[in-house]
Amino acid sequence: MSGLPVNPKYELRDLIPFGIAVAVAIVDQLTKLWIMTTFALHEQQNIIPGVFDLVYVTNTGAAFGFLAGSKNLLRQAFFVAVAVIALIVIVFAYGHLKRQGRIFVYALGLIAGGAVGNLIDRLRFGSVVDFLDFYLGSYHWPAFNVADSAITVGVALFLLGTLLQHQKQKKEDN
Repeated sequence: MSGLPVNPKYELRDLIPFGIAVAVAIVDQLTKLWIMTTFALHEQQNIIPGVFDLVYVTNTGAAFGFLAGSKNLLRQAFFVAVAVIALIVIVFAYGHLKRQGRIFVYALGLIAGGAVGNLIDRLRFGSVVDFLDFYLGSYHWPAFNVADSAITVGVALFLLGTLLQHQKQKKEDN
């Protein structure tokens, strides 16, 4: 009995970024579901006085409310297209970046999972559910969610990997 054909180009470890992306999207959606079923829209609960609240808000725009006031259909089409293009780029970039080190694999998984988590919200609700609200005195960071956090950490890992790779290349050139 013959097994499934195996493509030698891919290995079991190639499932790592997919697994990370799925885990991020699931945790993101579960935390958003919890907020939506536990809090009323705009309800806020202080967790760490003067630093952190949980709040149920929605964001029709991107980071910091970018494009929040534009026409609904155009805004939705734009954000869905950006997410789909980002996911396509991630899939194609993975083939090259997986040889550059695990840090890039983890980064791509986090970014993809965050993109999927927020894409699900946009398709379901027309906006993204945010609930993590950090502030210090009068400085207030816009509310965000698990998907946003994963994207931010993924980008930071990607930049760190690029920096480390550049440093390694400089040492090899000397």
